[in-house]
Amino acid sequence: MTDILIVGAGPVGLTMAAELARYGVGVRLIDRAPHATETSKALVVWSRTLELMDRMGCSRAFLDAGLRAPGASIRSGGTILGQPRFESIASAYNFALMVPQRDTERLLTAHLRSFGVAVERQVELAGFTEAADGVAARLRHADGREETVGTPWLIGCDGAHSTVRHGLGLAFEGSAQGDDWLLADVRLDGPGAPPPDEIATYLHRDGPFVVFPIPHGRARVVATVGRTDAAHPRPDPTLADVQALIDRRAGGGFRTSDPVWLTHFRINERKVSEYRRGRVFLAGDAAHIHSPAGGQGMNTGMQDAVNLAWKLAMVVRGRAGASLLASYSPERSAVGDLVLRNAGRLTDMATLSNPAAQGARNLALRFLLGLHTVRNRLATTMSEIEIAYGGSPLSKGPGSGARWEPEAYEGPPPGTGGEPRFVLYAADAGRGAALAGRFPGLLEAAPRSPPDPSGLFVVRPDCYVGLSAGGRGWDEAERYLRGLAQSD
Repeated sequence: MTDILIVGAGPVGLTMAAELARYGVGVRLIDRAPHATETSKALVVWSRTLELMDRMGCSRAFLDAGLRAPGASIRSGGTILGQPRFESIASAYNFALMVPQRDTERLLTAHLRSFGVAVERQVELAGFTEAADGVAARLRHADGREETVGTPWLIGCDGAHSTVRHGLGLAFEGSAQGDDWLLADVRLDGPGAPPPDEIATYLHRDGPFVVFPIPHGRARVVATVGRTDAAHPRPDPTLADVQALIDRRAGGGFRTSDPVWLTHFRINERKVSEYRRGRVFLAGDAAHIHSPAGGQGMNTGMQDAVNLAWKLAMVVRGRAGASLLASYSPERSAVGDLVLRNAGRLTDMATLSNPAAQGARNLALRFLLGLHTVRNRLATTMSEIEIAYGGSPLSKGPGSGARWEPEAYEGPPPGTGGEPRFVLYAADAGRGAALAGRFPGLLEAAPRSPPDPSGLFVVRPDCYVGLSAGGRGWDEAERYLRGLAQSD
């Protein structure tokens, strides 16, 4: 019973497996599907995810495969209400990187393979039982053969219909929005088409119409198309349906052709109240699903995986006490709540049906998006660089829980390499080295220079501030590290 069992080989499960494998932890990644995703699905990789990919060692492959979108537009009829730009994002990755999910999975699978781990396909979790020292999982193979495996930790990255979540009996609380939405991956041509590197939203009295750029000259079109009775499902859309939406909601002036994916979907907004129960964890869509507005879903799930992987690795390798794992659920559940609220607000704003409310919205947007600070705030929220863990049990001191800005790394990102360790930033290098010598499993051996010489900081392996103290806060640092190291 050595390998951690991960269920679900989408972007979240692949990230989880790759991070654990990078840290030398044995993993087994299973998926009941015979092959990886073949459609575009989630499209956007945002700035914070790319920063975390730097420490994972795979950002270059994504940058090479993706299309960089420097901004967005919000339109109504022939009027541009505003054009938020992403250049203001305080990151080296100040753009939205458009990468179809099939490519995201392909790149992450290759990254995982570099650690000698392959996805086991057509292997399904049939059930599991938990004991004090591990989990017994029953796996079913394509030929009907079953096996029971023991794992110290079980991680459910198996999507909205998660078998792991159902096995835990956790409620997936929330609701489904009533409207059907059309989705089409197509080509768009003509002088009226939005720029090929811009996310364009057209607000119309019938509902929103959104165009997302995709690499290689394609685009994703998404639009509301009304409600249907569940007993009479709507047939798949046609290219003519897409063109009709372009003509009515986007003012025409461009044509659609060459469809590779036409479908309908409904928006669900649901979330569990806890991401962990005993030796079982949930991440990604198994724990939270929400509106695609803002493109936050996959990014949030991949960041769930990064958050949990380094903690599990430190506990499994005996570098930290098991109490470290207690921080995962409160940290990521709070982020899940935030993403749900933001995505829901964007969707509610775009789908207003009352004509007076629509008019007031458009006037407000035109005014607000004319303000530099509002445009910057919108871009920053999308990028996820300001996600923080201020309320975490791991956060101590003023400003703790915040992202440690890449400009302050002073070397490779914390958490790079084969061992997750906290990094001490302190002006007194000699005293810092002595502290690191007392906690060799927790701290990098060599302290780094802080951006403020009067400060002392302990930065987590996922590049967030754990402890923030004054330059004389050595006793605080000692207590902080001792608390992490102690066993339960």
